[in-house]
Amino acid sequence: MTQKVAVLGTGKIGEALLSGMIRAGWSPADLLVTARRRERAEELRTRYGVTPVTNAEAAKTADTLILTVKPQDMGTLLAELAPHVPADRLVISGAAGIPTAYFEERLAPDTPVVRVMTNTPALVDEAMSVISAGTHATADHLAHTEEIFGAVGKTLRVPESQQDACTALSGSGPAYFFYLVEAMTDAGILLGLPRDKAHDLIVQSAIGAATMLRDSGEHPVKLRENVTSPAGTTINAIRELENHGVRAALIAALEAARDRSRALASGSNS
Repeated sequence: MTQKVAVLGTGKIGEALLSGMIRAGWSPADLLVTARRRERAEELRTRYGVTPVTNAEAAKTADTLILTVKPQDMGTLLAELAPHVPADRLVISGAAGIPTAYFEERLAPDTPVVRVMTNTPALVDEAMSVISAGTHATADHLAHTEEIFGAVGKTLRVPESQQDACTALSGSGPAYFFYLVEAMTDAGILLGLPRDKAHDLIVQSAIGAATMLRDSGEHPVKLRENVTSPAGTTINAIRELENHGVRAALIAALEAARDRSRALASGSNS
């Protein structure tokens, strides 16, 4: 791997990406990083052997620029980068809600842009990264992006029109599961279990269920039915979930997340 890749605004996700790339075989000598604080940049140099640079230096030197700053900071970063980014650089955006057209309007004509929505399981190499091509991105650019993000989990190509839905399902998805585990842990305490035991029971059940979903090829309805005996404990629990509108609440929650992603794309902060 001889291409130089720069991660700009290296926070937790950016660091996870760096770490995964190195484990996947990328040479630290080919990886550049930028960070808002000099101490943070030096910390990354010490930990991974990568090279801290300024944003302008990254734009001039790297073949691929991965922008991992927060959406509200992207305009400022692009204004700084634009004078230094040649049109043959691949620009990968990890900012939620910002379309590729936003970058194409601010960078040199014909600059290839790829939009990626990843999620926090990148920290444990179990991310789901959703990839969409901008106007000038080619199949080779998409393959290169998949190579990078494949170092920290799975990748999936979708049309950019589906990115807001993917943000709602996958980008925010881990938070829903954490919320569910939190609620089930509280229920375990109510039923008389110590918190640590309730936590262990739920987490391992979640890991087992997710593994079955991934590996069995069975529809989730079939897997649920396998647990649901006639007049048993599970069907009584499912009845209460339906009575309380949990399914409808989840659908409404994901629609709200999708709508917020669209609002971010339009520049709304409300």
